[in-house]
Amino acid sequence: MRYGFWLPIFGGWLRNVEDEQMPPTFDYAKKVIQAAEQWGYDTTLIAELYLNDIKGTKADSLEAWSTAAALAAVTEKIEIMVAVRPIYHNPAVTAKMAANIDHISNGRFTLNIVSGWWQEEAIQYNGEFTAHEDRYNRTGEFLDVLKGMWTEESFSYDGKFYHVQNAQLSPKPVQKPNPILYAGGESNHGKALISENCDAYVMHGGTVEEIGEKINDMKSRRDKLGREPFKSFGMAAYVICRDTEEEALAELERITDVKESDGYAGMKDFTTKSELEKKISLQDYSVSNRGLRPNLIGTPDQIAKRILEYEEQGLDLLLLQCSPQYEEMERFSKQVMPLVEKYRKQYQQN
Repeated sequence: MRYGFWLPIFGGWLRNVEDEQMPPTFDYAKKVIQAAEQWGYDTTLIAELYLNDIKGTKADSLEAWSTAAALAAVTEKIEIMVAVRPIYHNPAVTAKMAANIDHISNGRFTLNIVSGWWQEEAIQYNGEFTAHEDRYNRTGEFLDVLKGMWTEESFSYDGKFYHVQNAQLSPKPVQKPNPILYAGGESNHGKALISENCDAYVMHGGTVEEIGEKINDMKSRRDKLGREPFKSFGMAAYVICRDTEEEALAELERITDVKESDGYAGMKDFTTKSELEKKISLQDYSVSNRGLRPNLIGTPDQIAKRILEYEEQGLDLLLLQCSPQYEEMERFSKQVMPLVEKYRKQYQQN
C-alpha cells in the first residue's frame, strides 16, 4: 500500500466544523508536505477548485497549479498529483506547464484528470460547462493533445474542441512517455474513457466490497482493450484514529452533526451534474469525497486490519483526509503504518 493525502488547501474537510485548525495557506501546506516526506507518505493530491467547496464559496482556498509548482521546489521525493479540469484549460499550454513542473520536481509530477461537475463555479470562472457526455468528450480530446505534445516533435490536432497546428514542446517531461495520468469516474462513458486513455484509476470512498467490484470492472475493461494493466488503483478515505473505539465513534458523531452551512453549496451540482453509482446522504457529504464510507474509524489495530482488506481487493493507494491534518497524519504514520506492515508479514507467513 502506498499512502497519500489530500493537500490541505480548503481549511479542512469537514462541512460541519467551522475551524479545523488547518489554515488554507501556503505556509501550512508546506509544513504538512515536508513533514509527510519524513513520515513515509508517498503522494499528495492537490484538488483544483476555484471556489471553496468545503467551507463555503466565500472562504479562502489555494490555487492548485501554482501551489504544486511551489511545493515541487521545496520537496525531494513525494509524488505531487495535481488535478486538472479541461473546461478551464488550454491543453497545449497545460502540457507545457506540466512538463515544466515535472522538471522542477525531477520527475515527481502527475495529473488527476477531472471532467468537472460544479456548474455554479463554471459560471463564475468562465468554464465551458456542458452536458455530462460532452464534458467527457472534451476530456478525451484534452488527453489526446497532452500526449501528443509530450511525445511528438511537432504536433497537430483538429478536433471538435481543440485545434493545434505544428506545435512544439521542449523540453519534454522527465517521465517517459508521459507523467502518470490518474482519473476517476463512475459513469459508463467515464470508465470507458479512463480505460482507454489513462494510467491509473482513483475512486471516492467505498466499502471493501464496492471497491473490489470497481477494481475488477476496470481491470476487465482494460483487458478487453488489450492495454497494459493500470499502474495503480487509489481511493479517498477519511481517517479517525483514536486510542479506543469509543473515542473514535464520539469524534465521528461530532463531525457528522449535520447543520446548515455554506459548505453544502455545491451538493446539488455534485449529485445532479455527475452520474454517480451510489446515492449519497447528507452525512456522506458532510465529509469530503465520501471519505467515511471506507470506515477507517477506530483504533490503530482496527484501521490497519481494514486497510489490509482493501489491499486484498487490489487497492494500492490510499488518499487520506483527516483533521487537524498535521497532527492526525503524524499519528497515522506512527501508529497505523507500522501495524499494516506487521500484519501483512504475519499473513504472508501463515
